[in-house]
Amino acid sequence: MAGQHLSVTRRTALRGAVAAGAMAGALTAGAVRPNTASADPGRRVAVLGGGVAGMTAAHELAERGFDVTVYERRALGGKARSIPVPGTGKDGRPDLWGEHGFRFFPGFYRHLPDTMRRIPFAGNANGVWDNLVAAPEARFSRRDADDTIIPMGKAGRIWATPDDFRETVGSAIATTAKMPQTDALFFANRLLVFNSSCDARRYEQWDKMSWREYVGAGRRSTEFRMLLSRTLTTLLVAAKDDLASTRTIGNMGEQFLGNPFEVGNDGALDRLLNGATNEAWINPWADLLRSLGVKFVSAEVRGLELTDRRISGAHVVDSSGNARTIEADYFISAMPVEVARTLWTPEILELRPELAGMSQLTVDWMTGIQFFLKRPSNIARGHAAYVDSPWSLTSIAQNQFWNRTPLTGFGDGSVQDCVSVDISDWNTPGLLSGKPAKECSPDEIAREVWAQLKAHLNDKHDLLNDDDLHSWFLDTGIAWDAGKKRNTNTDPLLINTAGSWALRPDSYHPDLENLFLAGDYVRTNVDLATMEGASEAARTAVNKLLDVTGSDAQRCKTFQLYRAVELEPFRQLDIGRYQAGQPNLFDSPL
Repeated sequence: MAGQHLSVTRRTALRGAVAAGAMAGALTAGAVRPNTASADPGRRVAVLGGGVAGMTAAHELAERGFDVTVYERRALGGKARSIPVPGTGKDGRPDLWGEHGFRFFPGFYRHLPDTMRRIPFAGNANGVWDNLVAAPEARFSRRDADDTIIPMGKAGRIWATPDDFRETVGSAIATTAKMPQTDALFFANRLLVFNSSCDARRYEQWDKMSWREYVGAGRRSTEFRMLLSRTLTTLLVAAKDDLASTRTIGNMGEQFLGNPFEVGNDGALDRLLNGATNEAWINPWADLLRSLGVKFVSAEVRGLELTDRRISGAHVVDSSGNARTIEADYFISAMPVEVARTLWTPEILELRPELAGMSQLTVDWMTGIQFFLKRPSNIARGHAAYVDSPWSLTSIAQNQFWNRTPLTGFGDGSVQDCVSVDISDWNTPGLLSGKPAKECSPDEIAREVWAQLKAHLNDKHDLLNDDDLHSWFLDTGIAWDAGKKRNTNTDPLLINTAGSWALRPDSYHPDLENLFLAGDYVRTNVDLATMEGASEAARTAVNKLLDVTGSDAQRCKTFQLYRAVELEPFRQLDIGRYQAGQPNLFDSPL
């Protein structure tokens, strides 16, 4: 396999250390410990975690006059950040950008775009939001079969009745997915059942059922199983279809397939940024927060101190290895679930026993690798899904959208495109070595992913050429242990498994007076471990904090997912049917 691994050698490690020092400096700049004598009593908030949730909470609080300090162990932006590839910049050009995974901003996101509009960006009337660009198509690539190119955007015809819904959605699926009409109509009816279900049925019945069982995948065609059961779940939640919650997948189906005219959407159905995430969004956001008085401290949270019913301090270790205890009037935990749940002491769980359920929440891996190419690719004018890939791959070719700074402006100047790939299945054996990604070295991962891409894209035309590969970069959260011959991952993803809603906490409970939860594991309307979920959770936490403080400040905006008004009478009818133990009106035996 041509191309080189952009590895961290001794020289680049030194450069990385300098960059890390600069990052720590940026995080800590001006971030002296708040002077408790001068700080407004009752207004000091410690935000634990500087990802999207933490930055959102800090933003909303700072706009309302609170004294906010954010404690982040690594880099602002969390999983959403860009990752500079150390040592790649030449002749005055900045380093190439890597990332944990490509960014995706569906049109039904409302919380995140609302924040982006409030982040100033030079030359943009609508701030950072104007850096979002629409992807006009998506490619569903098959191995040794015809690929499908699907136009993105408003499509179909207006429907007014359940029969219209079935016919419209079924026809669209049959045509674009090249699926038997009977299967397409069956799936459309399953969507109709979910979309016309009342809340009680969604939370108490569908949340406890796997998507595979709900759609009866085992009794349908191969195309149905691959596209509408397996691919749909791995794309959305990086989960196998026999584990993913029907309520979560159904909610997303309601947005993507049940709203063909994008009613109430913020913008185009499929959007991405016009440059590296840090340049187009995260860095301007951090600059805004600093201008609002937010302080950033480079530190890792190691524990919480409880006095009576209040968190009295948080134990942190700073970037120099110094341990200390920070104090604040209120604490917002904006750390991911796998970190936050390690901080719940028996004393905390005694006050909030429902937090114990977090230990049963499932996390898995959905992590990215970037292939830098010496010439432009021609895969798709949008996202691509590799339906038959063992590792459930998806990708985006970035340079076509990066109109701010083309990729030739980075690295050594020879990179003309970047195919950024998300690996959603790390547990299934690959094509080359027969090993799952978790048991492959970085080099093996790169070769395997490249081979799976080529198996899909080069079966009819040579869309990927080994000679065009300049180099590749694997997310730094993946660490290979040569002795154990196994990877670890510092950034797993929460998986909404069947029945997991009952295990997820609300953002606040008065029995623990000054702790608020803002991670994407918190119960939200969007109900998915995404940037949008993190943003909604943070806004909910801030609103609860405003309630507790008795603030008269305007509450943060929160938004609801789309539901077709045409089906509201049937959802009302379903309330009585569910209470009587009857199935949904449109439900029929699988």
